[in-house]
Amino acid sequence: MFNRNEIWAGFLFSLLLPALGFLLLYNLFGLLEMGGAASGEGFSTNFRERTLSIVAIALNLIPLNIYRRRRWDLAMRGVVIATALLAFGWLFWFGRLLI
Repeated sequence: MFNRNEIWAGFLFSLLLPALGFLLLYNLFGLLEMGGAASGEGFSTNFRERTLSIVAIALNLIPLNIYRRRRWDLAMRGVVIATALLAFGWLFWFGRLLI
C-alpha cells in the first residue's frame, strides 16, 4: 500500500483496488461456473456484473479504515473521492437497467 498521506495516493489506490477486485472475483466465479459449483444464470440481466462491481467498490472500505487509523486525512479524502466517482459510474452504467 502507498506509504503517503496524499490525495493522489489514496485516489489512485482506490481506483486500482476495485478494478483488481472485480477482475479477481469475476474470474473466480467463471472458474466456479465451469466446475459446476456456481450457476451461470442470475436473477436478472447483468446480475453478476452489478453485484460484483458493488462488492469491488466496497473493497475501498479496507484502505479507508487503514487510513483512518493512521490519521491520514488527505489519503482518506482521495479514497472518498474515488469511491464517489465509482458509485456514480455504477449508477450511470447499471441504473438504467434497474428501472
